Amino acid sequence: MKFEIRSLVIATVAALGLVAAGNDARAADQDIVQTAAAAGQFKTLAAALNEAGLVSTLKGSGPFTVFAPTDAAFAKLPAGTVENLLKPENKDKLTAILTYHVVPGRVTAADVVKIKEAKTVNGKALRISTKGSGVMINDANVTQTDIAASNGVIHVVDTVILPPNN
Repeated sequence: MKFEIRSLVIATVAALGLVAAGNDARAADQDIVQTAAAAGQFKTLAAALNEAGLVSTLKGSGPFTVFAPTDAAFAKLPAGTVENLLKPENKDKLTAILTYHVVPGRVTAADVVKIKEAKTVNGKALRISTKGSGVMINDANVTQTDIAASNGVIHVVDTVILPPNN
């Protein structure tokens, strides 16, 4: 389960990288982690994935769907939250949060609008809803969709999605 969550998080990071770079053709040849790293707006997510030990998972065969929060999304958390989560003693909590952003399988934007929830790698479900012409994952707005990677797809979100009981 930890491997699947890690893989989804990495896929999200990679997908965000492709969106920021605007190079979707390249995304299909790179895994989620590579795609996210190239974007430049997922530095916090990349650091978190590394600290949680999820990078190798998200570089795996997948496929994964990652709802990737940007650096700006992490910045919206209360002061000190990210620094606290990156401490070794909080690795389990960090992993639970990151894996809550990853769904097994390749779920495109066309698929997302047809479902009301999706079970994440950490075992808890995300609520999926539409608001106007947009899609929300729990309380996060999806700002970019369908960033292709060789092992999945990334959708960019504007808020870090916290699992229940965290």
